[in-house]
Amino acid sequence: MSDIDQVIALHLPAARRGDRQAFAALVAATQTTVTSVALAVVRDTQYSEDVAQEAYLRVWQRLRHLKDANSFLPWLRQITRNLARDHLRRRMVRPGDTGTGSSSEIERDLGRDGSESTEDGILQAEQDRIIREALDALPADSREVLALYYREGQSSRQVACLLGISDAAVRKRLERSRSGLRSEVAQRLGTALLGTAPGMAFTAAVGAMLVSASPPAAAAVSLGLGAKGAAKLVGAASIGALLGLIGGLAGVILGLRRWIRTSTDPVELEGLLRIRRLGVVTVVLAVTGFTVSGFLPGWWPATAVFVLFLAAIGWQQMVMLPRTLADRMAREREIDPDAAGRQLRQRRLAWLGMIGGGLMGGAGLVAGLISAGRLGLGG
Repeated sequence: MSDIDQVIALHLPAARRGDRQAFAALVAATQTTVTSVALAVVRDTQYSEDVAQEAYLRVWQRLRHLKDANSFLPWLRQITRNLARDHLRRRMVRPGDTGTGSSSEIERDLGRDGSESTEDGILQAEQDRIIREALDALPADSREVLALYYREGQSSRQVACLLGISDAAVRKRLERSRSGLRSEVAQRLGTALLGTAPGMAFTAAVGAMLVSASPPAAAAVSLGLGAKGAAKLVGAASIGALLGLIGGLAGVILGLRRWIRTSTDPVELEGLLRIRRLGVVTVVLAVTGFTVSGFLPGWWPATAVFVLFLAAIGWQQMVMLPRTLADRMAREREIDPDAAGRQLRQRRLAWLGMIGGGLMGGAGLVAGLISAGRLGLGG
């Protein structure tokens, strides 16, 4: 049994019962495979991570229906491929789209994200260009193999295990890939693929978006993490504040990234960036408030921070975000007859995410207050 098979066998039963930590272990073990499968289709590193996050969210929602642990990895790969193809189809019909990974698109992306320095933006664009051009020159069935090969320590056996094919088939596709690329291009591609492999930040981002696939729900899960951090803080456990901050920031920033990257409207873009800034400030202030509340007597300081945090995140994600995206949603409904139903489902999931996150966060807060002796069972 391979290492990844052992991880799946160990954590899948608990994840199926709703254990988020167990599911996070599955994400950490498979995220390189999933992002590489997505990258082979969309040929853009940032979009591949968006697709991978959506794949994990879909798996999380349907995991209880999976009975055979041996089916988990093939199922996850196929979901990723289907979502990646859907992503390409959506981009092809989007007004003003210039094509996957075009130079003008990269320039727009660099210009719109104020969080990146010019140097970092140029480096990211160069890596994306190398990967995109190299993958475009390869047969479709060789892209997954090559991406995983460089990201998994250049082990053909590991790639074969992750993709469910024979080692001989992996070697054959690698040989065909190398024959289609110049040696210096293959070397640069390997460096770029290794440099863009997902890490702990990706795992944290998925963990912060488990309640629902919609961006508002990502903030709601961040709320749950922040509230649990608050409960720990009441007990003077500073690690809760750190986890709350990381999870909250990941949920706010990465939850909005897809909308920001695909925005073609300057007014909409400015509104999205404003929501992101407010979200980051809200998370930081909330974690600070939870930290301070640990040094204040009684149950009300932490409770007040929690309620204010819930109200602020709810307003940003359930009111500001829909208003900002209203024109885009209207255009999508004009192009795609099914868009209205899809948007309604996303809206309902967003509300469920907010309610679920609030209930989980509130339960964690109450439990922490009780364990710290600040809230008696009898009142």
